[in-house]
Amino acid sequence: MRIGGLQKFSLIDYPGKLSCVIFTQGCNFRCGYCHNPELVIPERFCPSIPEQEVFDFLRSRQQYLQGVVVSGGEPTIQGGLVAFLDQIKRLGYLIKLDTNGGQPDILRQLVQLKLLNYVAMDVKAPLDRYEEIINAMIDPRKIEQSIEIIIHSGIKHEFRTTVVKSLCSQEDLYKIRQMIKGSQRYNLQKARIDENVLDQRLSGQGQYTDEEFKCFKEELEKCV
Repeated sequence: MRIGGLQKFSLIDYPGKLSCVIFTQGCNFRCGYCHNPELVIPERFCPSIPEQEVFDFLRSRQQYLQGVVVSGGEPTIQGGLVAFLDQIKRLGYLIKLDTNGGQPDILRQLVQLKLLNYVAMDVKAPLDRYEEIINAMIDPRKIEQSIEIIIHSGIKHEFRTTVVKSLCSQEDLYKIRQMIKGSQRYNLQKARIDENVLDQRLSGQGQYTDEEFKCFKEELEKCV
């Protein structure tokens, strides 16, 4: 496992649980609005944190923390993910996975092995625009498969879309709504467009207002 960061305490990353967040290095997508390029671009990786150091920390916090969030980058491209999550589970922690859904076979395996207690998947765009938004090649059926796996897993879950005005229209959000129909929760996130984003051409562009987001919310709640 390539571990690029460890946030030792969080009140918001695992809903309703005191948690820590483990950030893995490497991603199979190249979303322009990504604000963690140091976890995506190999040339910008910092020295990885040894797994032993992470497990020593988790053992020292068993009395205080309830959950561990494994995020990225993209955790499902890590070769040692199954064994890593199994060790975390054996320490008594609940596990939340943050994923882009690009590896449905890995996701299915994690569900079948009962290694996950919560899954959050980022849905980047309608299927016909996926490669345009993630700046990478993917079979859109993989995204559909991951959505189906999560919805029918029996595991607590949510889907999320990071909204950039120039990349995501109201019509796109309605199409995504249909893609995830039957899910437990759908979150819209305003993109943080600053000097750290992967594609600097997005800096300075106008974003949706709070009032526009409220209108999106009211319309999307009719289905999700």
